[in-house]
Amino acid sequence: MNSTYNIDQLNALSPEAFLGALGGIYEHSPWVAREAYADGPFNSRVELEKRFRDVVDAATEDQRTEILRAHPQLSGQAARRGKLTSESTQEQSRLSLNALNGPDLERMLDINRRFMDKFGFPGIVAVRLHDSVESVIAEFEQRINNNLADEVRDAIVQVHHIARFRLHDLVEESPDPPE
Repeated sequence: MNSTYNIDQLNALSPEAFLGALGGIYEHSPWVAREAYADGPFNSRVELEKRFRDVVDAATEDQRTEILRAHPQLSGQAARRGKLTSESTQEQSRLSLNALNGPDLERMLDINRRFMDKFGFPGIVAVRLHDSVESVIAEFEQRINNNLADEVRDAIVQVHHIARFRLHDLVEESPDPPE
């Protein structure tokens, strides 16, 4: 996912090439891009983004839970071992979450454990919406009190934010149509 595309280029891609370009928008869930592609062509990045979101929102409960389980833990083992997707690596490195140590690492590992124990999936936050590790931890400390249904809802909202940022990195803004 290193190139950027305009909407016309994306619309011209084969299903396989579209999947290769945008299959990582939703972490380890290329089926979202596959289903979105079937609803093309798209008139704009906004329309494409909405279609991706609609696919996830219409998914079964099990599919949404699998999307959540596909996300890595912030500062978790995969991050510290360099085993994240390139997108997740870039996102976590923004606040050096993949290189935490000392008390911050201990707090993040504790949050990770508590989220997995309570919900069965990691705490998920769109790191680009935060300006500090403390802000991320504060959000998690608030959300750990959610019930399962509320946390699934909140986590899916965060996943949509992450996907929107990833799409914005890859797909150029569509020019306004002529009047």
